Amino acid sequence: MRDLGPIFKAYDVRGVVPDALDTDVARAIGAAFADFNERAPVVVAHDMRPSSPALAAAFAEGAADRGSDVTRAGLGSTDLLYFVAGHESMAGAMFTASHNPAQYNGIKMCGPGATPIGEETGLTRIRALAERDLPPVDSPGTVRDRDYLADYATYLRSLVDLSDIRTLRVVIDAGNGMAGHTVPAVLGDAVGAAPPLSVDPLYFELDGTFPNHPADPMNPKNTEALRRRVRDSRADLGLAFDGDADRCFVVDERGEPVPPSAITALVATRQLAVEPGGTVIHNLITSTAVPEIVREHGGTPIRTRVGHSFIKARMAETGAIFGGEHSGHYYFREFWRADTGMLAALHVLAALGHSTRPLSELAAEFSRYSASGEINSEVSDQAERTAAVRSAFAGEPGVEIDELDGLSVLFGDGSWFNLRPSNTEPLLRLNVEGADEETMRSLRDRVLEIVRA
Repeated sequence: MRDLGPIFKAYDVRGVVPDALDTDVARAIGAAFADFNERAPVVVAHDMRPSSPALAAAFAEGAADRGSDVTRAGLGSTDLLYFVAGHESMAGAMFTASHNPAQYNGIKMCGPGATPIGEETGLTRIRALAERDLPPVDSPGTVRDRDYLADYATYLRSLVDLSDIRTLRVVIDAGNGMAGHTVPAVLGDAVGAAPPLSVDPLYFELDGTFPNHPADPMNPKNTEALRRRVRDSRADLGLAFDGDADRCFVVDERGEPVPPSAITALVATRQLAVEPGGTVIHNLITSTAVPEIVREHGGTPIRTRVGHSFIKARMAETGAIFGGEHSGHYYFREFWRADTGMLAALHVLAALGHSTRPLSELAAEFSRYSASGEINSEVSDQAERTAAVRSAFAGEPGVEIDELDGLSVLFGDGSWFNLRPSNTEPLLRLNVEGADEETMRSLRDRVLEIVRA
């Protein structure tokens, strides 16, 4: 009996190829996936990593052998996979390791209608099935190929109209990832007349070895080329996507990053203008400005734990119109509550294109506090260090302790910090927000002194 524990994570499957993840393992997981979904139709897509086509093909074989009819969508972004799963009511499997280095690969899975599958909603069961030798079925399924890129692009363009925006010059860094495949279809001539955009492409060549920089825009080092190109070319903005193009990061005309919390608030106001009084989900690391702005625009903010499965579950429970995370994931009810960086990018382009102001001024409306960004500290005992921080702050007047996800400490002036353990590494992750830069830095340094003692 095989042990797949090391590659099954909280939200997906991920491991080094071929040491931990090879075609035999992919085939076994495909078979288990078909059983878990009661042999529902399955769509499989993959990114540009050298190992992805063979792994995706093996998964498709495994699912078909267990009786599922499988559609191989070929190259695609993760949100393209969600589009197909939602639009066609199929279960879905996307082969990607997102922003991880080239030697990694993985599988993001969803149920029919793009319903999330995480550790608590199916991954544990899929792992148990994949670790066994399943008996043969009487009626195997079929395997067919179909390209959904044009359908995906047409659907996104139907949600956000860019035809009447002012002319914008945008630099887009695909990081040699899947945005190099999807951006030309969505923003180019593939679905009709191109919008009034001048797109300056950076690293659009699909290359899963990532020769220019890691496809992780959350790390500022990986957006240096984008920020420089925006400044040098006097572009109106820059967009950066991660490897599987489900996350989008934005820089303004000065080459300065626009915080994902500001993008969350901006998109929320656009969604609330269409559906007044709607509910907006935000995770607990999102800026305090987000719930403030949602309320000011007549909406109802709901705070959740970090992670796509929690966001999607709360969206389903509440009928929320939109959700956003500090990590650049944006979720839309009209996109089956799935995350799509491309749709968020369209909203940013539309907002800027209908404004006469530069993006830096527009984004300033949605940025009210000073944030540290995520700071990682390697520790020998996560629980002990967290307890020490809790003890240091718990007795102070006006302090609120919240343990929804890790340790959150909230102060009367709106400042807060969250300390969360990594699920996979001996790290504590700290996020701090203050009313101003001085307050944030002082609070950050005080917490880090305890964490790193």
